[in-house]
Amino acid sequence: MKTLDATYWENRYQKKETGWDLKSISPPLQQIIDHLAHTQPTQKDLKILIPGAGMGYEVLYLFEKGYTNVYVVDLAPSPLESIAQACPNFPKNQLICGDFFDVELSDFDLVLEQTFFCALHPELREAYAQKMHGILKKGGTLQGLLFQFPLTDQGPPFGGSLEEYLDLFEPYFKILFIETAQNSIKPRANKELFFIFENK
Repeated sequence: MKTLDATYWENRYQKKETGWDLKSISPPLQQIIDHLAHTQPTQKDLKILIPGAGMGYEVLYLFEKGYTNVYVVDLAPSPLESIAQACPNFPKNQLICGDFFDVELSDFDLVLEQTFFCALHPELREAYAQKMHGILKKGGTLQGLLFQFPLTDQGPPFGGSLEEYLDLFEPYFKILFIETAQNSIKPRANKELFFIFENK
């Protein structure tokens, strides 16, 4: 089993082995952000986290919409450097290079999930659910995408099922919504679950 540490991920970026990079914001995440901007237009101070944001298309989109209280955590420095170059005004202290499980974070209103969960070894999933529960405010939401295809050791990405995710997250979150995403990019069609979980 490969070691999914900072060196592994930075090497992937350096070698441009970034199959997860869509070269633009993903439609489901854009939908979340647009809905947020439409339904809560005055709440631009929401504290938002995107763990493992990759090249940061969602981060930049949020910033352009006026959401400046956005944080990014990534093991590898390259994606954080890319975000900083693409948006020089982005607060540098909100680009955090480190292990998501080790950084001290709290009081988030929203966490956007896309490809971070599936990049973690499955043995870390319980820790992920606990960490998300701890960093979100009560009533804050974890929203985004989870892959739905058979779970094996051949990742990343690692798959999973609706039943597994419900068992994992229900102790910590109220399941507001989870079903197959309707606007995934073609290669991921019917392989993504769109979800909204509210922190208990």
